[in-house]
Amino acid sequence: MIIYFQIEKFKILFPVEHYKLFCIIILFCILKFSKIIYSKIFKLYFNCKYCINTKNIYSKCFNCSIDDLFRSIKIMSTEETLNEILYKNKSIGRFGDGEFNIIFGAKIRFQIFNKTLQKFLLKVLNADTPNFLVGIIPLRNITNSYWINYINENKFKLLKIINKNKIYYNSLITRFFSDSRLNKVEIKNYIMKFKQIWNNRNILIIEGEKTRLGIGNDLLNNCKSIKRIICPTKNAFNVFTKVYDFVKNLKLDKNILILISLGPTASVLSYELHKLGYQTLDFGHFDIQYEYFIRNVTKKIKISTKYVNEVKGGDTNIIPIKDKNYYKQIIFKAF
Repeated sequence: MIIYFQIEKFKILFPVEHYKLFCIIILFCILKFSKIIYSKIFKLYFNCKYCINTKNIYSKCFNCSIDDLFRSIKIMSTEETLNEILYKNKSIGRFGDGEFNIIFGAKIRFQIFNKTLQKFLLKVLNADTPNFLVGIIPLRNITNSYWINYINENKFKLLKIINKNKIYYNSLITRFFSDSRLNKVEIKNYIMKFKQIWNNRNILIIEGEKTRLGIGNDLLNNCKSIKRIICPTKNAFNVFTKVYDFVKNLKLDKNILILISLGPTASVLSYELHKLGYQTLDFGHFDIQYEYFIRNVTKKIKISTKYVNEVKGGDTNIIPIKDKNYYKQIIFKAF
């Protein structure tokens, strides 16, 4: 009876002769506002979840914000990442724009594209090896304009390769000055804490020819001893096997700390040498960031004695150094 009454009431409001007009109006509204309906309903409740769960780059939810798309990706903070390294002696391989660009099939300024390197990086990105942290750039709640633009431009590629079931760590632990919201006091405290990692320890540095970690500053003054392996400034992956075999045959004390500053090759070397039993750190731009800090600059600048790939002219006219201790520390040149 109630249903019948409702139908009869509907017929009074919309007589049969108006049904056709009513249907046309409804159809027009659907077509007119389909974009809004799609973006407000399907995007939020279907496509974003679909993208995250399937990594389908053809899902067409191009208007999804990066916060929506990467909501389920777990990335630890810089503090949590540093604590794992400092207090639990864990190793780390780091992924920034350079590493991701190689995975996406592109070359970068100081490393040509290499299929073997690409496969290695994908292997490390998905590694589930005890005490080895995989650090990636934060994908959500970021304020740095460069990273916002980079992630937006590559969000569907990133979704395709990042494992939503894995806990990632923060690759920006070595970018405490340029890509951080810390004030000067906080940065100083952060550096002091970071330096505890190599306090009174023997360290092996694997770096590019003009990287010169710790030279001209006091960054590594609290370590016990330093040995260095020098690699080419560009296309370091060409000597990956040579460096790996050399370290393997050295049979160093497992308590030695290995710092690697070698572009995308550092991520791979850090992983492979960690599997030999060493604590390894993909050290990235830490030394350059420290140079910026002690100079109290407000932007990235050229350092006359060191290779700085992120600054115009930072890879040219690098002057020689006269520090005799630096040359004594070199135990192998891989070129």
